[in-house]
Amino acid sequence: MGCLFCSFVDEKKSPKTKKVNNINKDQDQSHQSTDKSKMAPPGEIKKDNARESDETSVANDCDDASKAENNQDSNKSKARTFTFAQMVSATQNFKAGYFLGEGGFGKVYKGILEDSDQVVAIKQLDPDGGQGMREFVVEVLTLSMADHPNLVKLIGYCAEAEQRLLVYEYMPLGSLEDHLQGLHPNRKRLDWNARMKIAAGAARGLAYLHDQMNPPVIYRDLKCSNILLDEDYHAKLSDFGLAKVGPIGDNTHVSTRVMGTYGYCAPDYAMTGQLTFKSDIYSFGVVLLELITGRRAIDNTKAAAEQNLVSWARPLFKDRKKFPQMADPVLEGEYPVRGLYQALAIAAMCLQEQPNMRPLVADIVTALNYLASQIYDPLTRRAQSPLRKGSSRTRSRSKSIDVKNPDEGEG
Repeated sequence: MGCLFCSFVDEKKSPKTKKVNNINKDQDQSHQSTDKSKMAPPGEIKKDNARESDETSVANDCDDASKAENNQDSNKSKARTFTFAQMVSATQNFKAGYFLGEGGFGKVYKGILEDSDQVVAIKQLDPDGGQGMREFVVEVLTLSMADHPNLVKLIGYCAEAEQRLLVYEYMPLGSLEDHLQGLHPNRKRLDWNARMKIAAGAARGLAYLHDQMNPPVIYRDLKCSNILLDEDYHAKLSDFGLAKVGPIGDNTHVSTRVMGTYGYCAPDYAMTGQLTFKSDIYSFGVVLLELITGRRAIDNTKAAAEQNLVSWARPLFKDRKKFPQMADPVLEGEYPVRGLYQALAIAAMCLQEQPNMRPLVADIVTALNYLASQIYDPLTRRAQSPLRKGSSRTRSRSKSIDVKNPDEGEG
């Protein structure tokens, strides 16, 4: 599997030049979450670190995020401050018809800002919910200093008396989870091209957090319900309440309480509490596997051997003849065989148990940008580059990333 992935990328071209060894929220704007808590079952994910109390965690995160914000360009746009009266007006007093969904943060409403007629999504903190003031503050600080097309844009927030609300750009197609799990039956199925486009977009968002933010940020809650889609299936990462400033300098990890969502949490992080950039890479591998297979990360409705997606997939990774069995049946065979093999190779590398064996996010972006550029035509049953046939750029690109080919041709 290692050779298969390496054929995609040239490590010398990776923009991440600093070598660091072993480096490695639940809700969405339009998703009625079935996962009410960030934590996994007791003893599996949630684990307190004796060196860090909740109060210290809040203070440290806010302090780290504030320092990070001060390091950003001063001309970055800052989030607006809204009054609660403006939030009431935007949602027509939180009208039932404006309700979009509910997650760990609280309820999510569609809204229209009175001063601009801009359509937005408004999350209202539930004081009794799974998230609290810490997540609210970290989310505001993280997104206020971020600026990338694959991160959801924070327009502003309201912190008035006991009220805590976040105002985001509205993402009309909801979450990736909605589409993969058929939560809205009237929506068309995701074809292969859309899935690779979404995967590449999510990878670019993660690369921005890891490689371009200063200091770098570990997302810590990458999952399908936190990937939102606009009308063109352009993916944007959302929900940054669990984000942490990553290790800097000679540090290899950040010691913290183990938090995240069961099924997506890297085993090394779950066991040690040592959070690294490679923890996010593992979570990305789970998301990519969900995109390919159409299965949930954890599905208790399936037979015991198939309830955990990664455990089900590991033995199949070892036999490429079984790769077609892993493709989402909803695709009805409409995918490029080589593209399927390549996507599964990337997922397998991301899901390596040893964190130092997982690829850099820059290499994942390179590989998935290539796959997304190979547009699959179900009529010819072939994937082709949108570039003109025979162009020098096409020939060069194909040569540099060619996979040591599947025995089968395009399917």
